This record gives sequence, structure tokens and C-alpha cells, in this order.
Amino acid sequence: MASFRKMGDVWQYRVRYKDIYSEEWKEVSKSGYKTKKEAQIAAREREIEVMNGFEQGEINFAIYMNAWLNQYVKDKLKPNTFKSYRISLKNHAIPYFGNMELKDVKPMMYQKFIDSKLEEGLSTETTRRIHNVIYQAYKRAVLNGYVQKNPCENVSIKRREVKKLKFLEPKLIPPLLKALYKRGQIYGLFFKLLFDTGLRKGEAAALQWSDINWKDSTITIENSLNFQPEEDEEILGDTKNFNSKRTIEIRKSLLNELHTHLKYQNERKLALEDLYNHELNLVLCRDDGSPLPKSTLYNAFKDCLEKIGHPTSLPIHSTRHTHAVLLLEAGADMKFVQERLGHGSMQITSDVYAHVSKKMTARSIEKFDQYMKGIE
Repeated sequence: MASFRKMGDVWQYRVRYKDIYSEEWKEVSKSGYKTKKEAQIAAREREIEVMNGFEQGEINFAIYMNAWLNQYVKDKLKPNTFKSYRISLKNHAIPYFGNMELKDVKPMMYQKFIDSKLEEGLSTETTRRIHNVIYQAYKRAVLNGYVQKNPCENVSIKRREVKKLKFLEPKLIPPLLKALYKRGQIYGLFFKLLFDTGLRKGEAAALQWSDINWKDSTITIENSLNFQPEEDEEILGDTKNFNSKRTIEIRKSLLNELHTHLKYQNERKLALEDLYNHELNLVLCRDDGSPLPKSTLYNAFKDCLEKIGHPTSLPIHSTRHTHAVLLLEAGADMKFVQERLGHGSMQITSDVYAHVSKKMTARSIEKFDQYMKGIE
């Protein structure tokens, strides 16, 4: 909204606008116009410049990205999506472009940024996710008239060679589980479930008793635990992607152990009564029903690997790779592994696991040798 007044022989305009960060009303003014008409034209141009809180040509990259997150992503997309977008910007884009103006990021500069992420060791998939966030933010900037072109258009993201996977040699699983059970029954069961199913740690931590079908020996994965929820965020969120929601069969031995654990948990519920967290109904949790902390799980896994003399530290995610290797060594095909792990496509599964097992290679040669003997 603009107002005008004559100051001696010249005219002045005042434009009031709402700042999108503080949501407070601010005012800009300028004088020196010979006629009211000139002041009105200048005021209109100024109103366009400060529309949505930004002045053309003076938009800082970091400020815009944070504003875009709060205005177009927060409360409009899923909380986990907002968090992943924010992490991509905070940890990657803003440290690289943060001091620049939005309009000064050019295509070649952006391509160099993308290449640098791959050179740092990030996977192609992770780099694509970072790119998608920045691309969407710039797409909105173009629509709003803050920049003329999207510098993220037509970027080339090279496929990186898959690094050697970190997984536990199958013969080391029994001693590791033994050490974990000694540390606490819940730790042994938690990691046995991971090795037996290939669940992500968040999926396992979010498992509820209603997800178990005792008759069919299956578990349904529909949620992932938010280990560090922010204010107003639900602790049980969505899985990593649509394909991650799945139902898988489990071994009878695991099912029996879960049933024994249920009896123990019911005893705890009776003993603690209202002090027990009945609302979450978690399968794998503390004795009071509250979620297992990520740091506690990490420390248990790390310490028990050291106890069995494992030469290197492994991430908890290595249990997922280990499960895939076990399946492939047992003769499972790629399609079965893909569906069990909840991968979006079989190509992802094939790229990651096609050459991880020495036994798989040996078996292939043995089969070829047997076949050739039959025709020679």
C-alpha cells in the first residue's frame, strides 16, 4: 500500500509491505519526484520489488532458501520431507552458495557444485536428492519473478561406481548376537531382527505388535521411528519411500522369540501400569515402553563388534547389506531381494548387490562347470 505527500516542491511516496521472515509490516520511502504521477509510477515499481518480501536483484541465496522452505514446504509436505529438504540445504547448498545472490548462481557454477558432491563421496542417489531440492526452490523463484532462468536445468549427474559394501561376514553373526544378548535381551532381539529381515533401524524401532501376523508369520512395515523428533512432530513417521511399505515373511524361530518377548513385555505392563507407555505399542523398546535411543543402539553395536575382535567399525545399516548377502548366498533371486528390502526398482538392488558375495561367484562357476561337463 502506497501513500504520497508533497514536501515543498517535490513529491514523496511511502510503501508499506509485510516482511515474509518476521511477518511484521515495514515501510520504505523515497522523495524528489517533480509530480505526483512520477511518484505513483515509482511507488508501483517499488511495490513490485518488495512483493513477498524480496527486492529484485538483492536476494541472498541462503535467505531465500530458508524462506522458501518455510513458505512452500513446511506444513505442506510431510514432516520427514521438510526435514530432508532442510538438511540438503543446510549441509550442502547453503555452505556452497550462501553468500551469493540468488541471480548470480549460473549453470556452469551449479554443475561444478553437483560434481563436487560426487567427488566428496556422496552417492548418485543422494546427489540427485540434493539437486531436486535446489531445483524446486529455483523453479519457484522463476515463477515468482526473482530470477529469469533456473540454473539447475539440464544438469548432468554422473553415475558413481558403487563402493565396496560394508557387511558382516556371515560366520561372525552368531558371536556378535551372543555378545549383544549378554549386553541386554532387547539388544540381541533388535539386531537379530535386523539380520533376519533387512529392516532399516528406524523401521525396526517403529515396529508395533499390530504389525505382526502370527498366523501367516509375517510383519508389515508401515512406519519409521523419528529418533530425533522436533517440536510438534510425530515420533512415528513414514517409511523412506512408497516401496518401503511392505509385508515380509519371517522365520519361525524369530516369530517364537518375538512371542516370548511379548510375554515378558506384558509382565512389564502389569508391573508398571500407568507408568508404561501403552500408546506407542512398540515391539522393540525400553522396559517402560519408550523408544530405544539411536545412540544406545549405535553404542551397543559398536562395543559388541569390538568384543568379537572385528577389525573395523560398521554402521548399523550394514545389517541390511548383510541380510541381502545372506539371501543371495542362499539362492534368492534379485526380484525377491528387491521386494524384501523395499527398493524402488530391481536396478538399484542389482547395482548394489550383484557382486558382493564370493560364494555367489563360486556357485556360478560351479554351475557353469557342471553344465559344460554335460555337453563335452
